Amino acid sequence: MRIGIGLPAAVPGADFTSIGDWAAECERLGFASLSVIDRLVYDNLDPLVALAAAAARTARIELMTTVLNAGYRRNPVLLAKQIGSLERLSGGRITVGLGMGGWPEDYAASGVPMTGRGAAFEDTLETMRAVWRGETHGASGPVPALPDGRPGLLLAGLTPAGFARAAAMSGGWVAPSFGLPVLEQGVAAVRAISPGARIVVERYFCFGPGAERRADDYIAHYYGPAYADQVRPDVLTDRGHLHKEITRLAEAGADDLVLLPCTGEPEQIGLLAARLPTVDEPGTVG
Repeated sequence: MRIGIGLPAAVPGADFTSIGDWAAECERLGFASLSVIDRLVYDNLDPLVALAAAAARTARIELMTTVLNAGYRRNPVLLAKQIGSLERLSGGRITVGLGMGGWPEDYAASGVPMTGRGAAFEDTLETMRAVWRGETHGASGPVPALPDGRPGLLLAGLTPAGFARAAAMSGGWVAPSFGLPVLEQGVAAVRAISPGARIVVERYFCFGPGAERRADDYIAHYYGPAYADQVRPDVLTDRGHLHKEITRLAEAGADDLVLLPCTGEPEQIGLLAARLPTVDEPGTVG
């Protein structure tokens, strides 16, 4: 299973000017991917801006959104142009995970209703793909086509319709950051339609002195009382839990695990790398 790491772009109080340094260190240490999560009404960086900073300081590592919320971004041509620009800027390293977004305040701030999201999301995908194929023309010609199949595309979703959409309209599914049963249900549903679908799952981590308290504080702040209790049990704060979680997520069918930081301290990168299992450790996945 590939192990990726999140950028601290959604950690309030993080030094956002060090995003490039964080990305460069993660590439140096051999992580498979760099990822970002997305909120609108929150103290975070825009995901595509954060990945642009990471792209400028790296050369090989995959750059991912897990996920970018497309539901309240009202201009799919503009969004496709932004993603395509990042794909070109990075030399073809973007895998864009897309979701509808579930925070009501983000929709309210955008003036977009939360009803009819599924159909609107599918229309957005079709329009974006047309842009990437070079089918959007203006007075000076088309928006340049990207190579076939680029950027990489994955979809999120927690309903039968969402699983089917991910299987039929993308290369795979992005699972949420908590709940093994949710992952198992999604893997079964998506791969029943698309056996080769890529499955990406997320978990939060925090290591070092005070890790439990810092993880508590961040998860409570980000998710609030409605969701924090669901997420917190799967947050990784010690080596044993990390190893067990890697093993059970791999056994459930995940291809990638993205580990999202609860703090912006750059030391977290090395603390995580030092605790990852190696291929010759029994009972673990390298």
